[in-house]
Amino acid sequence: MRNFIFFILFATTSITTNLYGQSKTSISIIIHGYNEGWCKLIGIYGDQNYIVDSFAVQNNGLVTISRDSQLIQGFYYLLLPDFKNVSFLIDENQNFKAETNKDKLISSMNVQNSVANTLLYENFVIQEKIDSLQGSVKKDPSKKAEIQVKLDEWFRKRTQHLETCISKYPENFYTQFKVAGQNPTFSDVKKPNGDLDTFAHLQKYRNLFWSNVDFTNVKLLRTPVIANKLKRFIKELTPQHPDSIIRQSDVIIKKSLVNNEMFAFISNWIALQYQPTKTTVMDGEAVYVHIIDTYFDQHSADWFKPGEIEQLKKKTSEMRASLLNRKGPDVISTDPDGNKKSIYEIQSPYIIVYMYTPNCEHCKKETPKLKAFYNEWKNKGVEVFAIVIETNKEEWKSYLRSNEINDWVNVYDPTNASIYAKYYVDVTPEIYVLNPERIIIGKNLKVEQLPVIIQKDMKKSR
Repeated sequence: MRNFIFFILFATTSITTNLYGQSKTSISIIIHGYNEGWCKLIGIYGDQNYIVDSFAVQNNGLVTISRDSQLIQGFYYLLLPDFKNVSFLIDENQNFKAETNKDKLISSMNVQNSVANTLLYENFVIQEKIDSLQGSVKKDPSKKAEIQVKLDEWFRKRTQHLETCISKYPENFYTQFKVAGQNPTFSDVKKPNGDLDTFAHLQKYRNLFWSNVDFTNVKLLRTPVIANKLKRFIKELTPQHPDSIIRQSDVIIKKSLVNNEMFAFISNWIALQYQPTKTTVMDGEAVYVHIIDTYFDQHSADWFKPGEIEQLKKKTSEMRASLLNRKGPDVISTDPDGNKKSIYEIQSPYIIVYMYTPNCEHCKKETPKLKAFYNEWKNKGVEVFAIVIETNKEEWKSYLRSNEINDWVNVYDPTNASIYAKYYVDVTPEIYVLNPERIIIGKNLKVEQLPVIIQKDMKKSR
């Protein structure tokens, strides 16, 4: 197993720096049933939680959040001594009281002097009832029809609650938070014969997915909304193919450009999902390279220190050479007899570039599989160019002998000089496929995927 450390693109100083404004915070929460212990106030930034502060529980269940400066506005929860929690929206009004009971944290919650949190808990009560009814259906499916009538009534109450908030409190943080989290609603898109047009329906859904989000409202970054929607949009509503991911990433990143902090979070979040150490998508690195090439410069990506952009651009330029549908870089290295071997001198139409380390557990499993594949395919126009990395000559030669893999081309790359090994082998083994034109047609593969990749290319060339 071999791991590389890549750039952490987005410094998280926005989570901890300038966390508080100028006004005071004075929040009193009484939770009957608790007499002692400590609570942790937890904040949210994107898809990360962070500890803001700790507060003692007094013997009457009182927790006082008192500070000389104001909390940054966002969604918080108070982690209680028994690991239950109560949630709050913190807006410009940070002087309010709340009271509840340990055993009925939501249904008994009474909030004073905070419209946002009064509305929040009204919604929580409705949602708690919906969750309870849905749980009842699972326990006793025979009562589904009877329970569904009650569910439909609570669904209507939930919709009516949001409509009331939009009408009466359009500028309230709760309303902004709930509106941003809504999924698109529209009539089904039908084909001429009346059937649902699933592709057109999905396209319309994606086109409307971000319509309720105000990208200038950075408070939303400090709620679960943006990260949850981003994850769904990129990972669930977008086919996990580099071209599709890039296309949809451009849609959302361009929307985020109206606010630099929103742009920083969204662009970095997507890039980091598809960096070489993270992605399982074949050629997911193309997304990473695209975002850095297209959007990151010293002016727009101002969270970087001087010189870091240039280093990152240099790395992605080198990474670009090993993306799918590009001509694979040559590797010239030394075989066990001390002779120089080159990928480009191989005459076989298809070349498997195999990078491994002798002590890698996954390599120990994949190498015998590759050997069996090679024995079957070597007379069909396939050669293996195996690059060993992070080892020494003695260990390497011992590995070749014990696995009896001297038929294909073996080379030793002690300095990771080849572009494949230097930039792309974050976890060994790593397998690339080059076609007769030496174009990369497959990468990040398992041995069992090789016949599919090669046969598909053979059909295209006929």
